[in-house]
Amino acid sequence: MNSRLMQIIQGPVVSEKSTNAGEVGQYVFRVLPDADKAEIKAAIEKLFEVRVEHVRTLNQQGKNKRFGRMFGRRNHWKKAYVALAEGESIDMGEGEQV
Repeated sequence: MNSRLMQIIQGPVVSEKSTNAGEVGQYVFRVLPDADKAEIKAAIEKLFEVRVEHVRTLNQQGKNKRFGRMFGRRNHWKKAYVALAEGESIDMGEGEQV
């Protein structure tokens, strides 16, 4: 069970909308498509040692792309909006310049 929890979170989603959500205590993560809300909550609490208030998920459809004369599609993926309890935060390494 613990190894599954470590694989559920695939990484943060970095966009303007997710940055604005982070300012109000919500964080956006890319997760496994078959993960449910309870598993996502448990994984975030274990990985970052924070209390999660609630989780909202959505399935993002893959974009249709063209490769020369061939048409293809990017993979579908799942996005999770995670709201933390009052006073909790996750350090996502913001402001680091390389």
